[in-house]
Amino acid sequence: MRVSAKGRYALRVLLELAASSGSRYIPLKEIADKHGISRNYLEQIMPLLHKAKFVKTTRGFQGGYKLTKPPRDYRLGDILRVTEGNIAPVVCLDNGESVECDRVDKCPTIEVWQGLNRVMLDYIDGISLQDILEKKQSVS
Repeated sequence: MRVSAKGRYALRVLLELAASSGSRYIPLKEIADKHGISRNYLEQIMPLLHKAKFVKTTRGFQGGYKLTKPPRDYRLGDILRVTEGNIAPVVCLDNGESVECDRVDKCPTIEVWQGLNRVMLDYIDGISLQDILEKKQSVS
């Protein structure tokens, strides 16, 4: 799995919103300027996050975005699934552990890919936005 700019930027946006502790709606322009990300590109990402119910939005003078849940309830794996789509390491695992391949019974490497997939999913599903924020604070 290679994480695209869309996935990386979505994570940065959600971390920015998490760091604000939901105290106010944060305008997209403010996030774009602070992180050096094109506002136009963020405008393509935010509907994905809104549809997934990761963020809520309001318009107007004090409009912007905020998280819908506490930062501990957002898993890196969920964020990547929304922004990246399929995150399997090989095509034959696109449907999870259910292998879609005529050669699965003869494949000498399927267990390697299934193991890699399990390790990767365990790792990314074990990290929350809160974990990332706390790690950042302990380093600062």
